[in-house]
Amino acid sequence: MELRTYPSVMTGRIADIVTVPDVVGLPFPVGRDLAVEAGVSLANPDPDGPPIGALAWPGLFYITSQHPEPGTEVHRWDSVAVEISAHGTAGSGTLASAPGPLPPDAAAARAENESFVDLSDVDGQ
Repeated sequence: MELRTYPSVMTGRIADIVTVPDVVGLPFPVGRDLAVEAGVSLANPDPDGPPIGALAWPGLFYITSQHPEPGTEVHRWDSVAVEISAHGTAGSGTLASAPGPLPPDAAAARAENESFVDLSDVDGQ
């Protein structure tokens, strides 16, 4: 049996080139979907840490920074390291602020007291 040896170092990459999208300020699931559509993968900046998806679950997290910068050309499925922050603790450059109260003329469902049914009456009286 003849053994064939192959070079242990790749001489080039076959993956096509894609452009890194801007995901800063987006909720993590939205940024992740945008990254996948662009052909890159979001990653934890700490290579020894858990996957970024594990850090962003459960709860609502916003992406606060990314590297490489938006517009950078990388190979398809290269990683984009992102920092995330839990909703309510994100920095001023993100979309983490909660919306204010609805204006009085906003179309919204409102509870009607006259349609209240008391389900605590177990005797049917």
